[in-house]
Amino acid sequence: MANKRTLKHAINAICEELFAECMAASLYGADYHKDDAEALLFSILKTQSDFVARVSHPEPGITPKAYYKNLREKFSAQIGELVDQVNAL
Repeated sequence: MANKRTLKHAINAICEELFAECMAASLYGADYHKDDAEALLFSILKTQSDFVARVSHPEPGITPKAYYKNLREKFSAQIGELVDQVNAL
């Protein structure tokens, strides 16, 4: 496992890129998708803050290796869903 700082940096970088793509899609897309885009932007920010906080405070009783592996898998799944939503705009 990489250190926590590297993991937080990766989460922030991925969420920033996804936020930028969503912003571009909302600016250059159709007007009727504005509400969907705003909700999607909010969910990207919420996902970013949630996962960065979870990196800092691991759950007790779980080995660190298993916890961070599960965290990365859940983050990948969440980002995959958000990417699909951005592509649907």
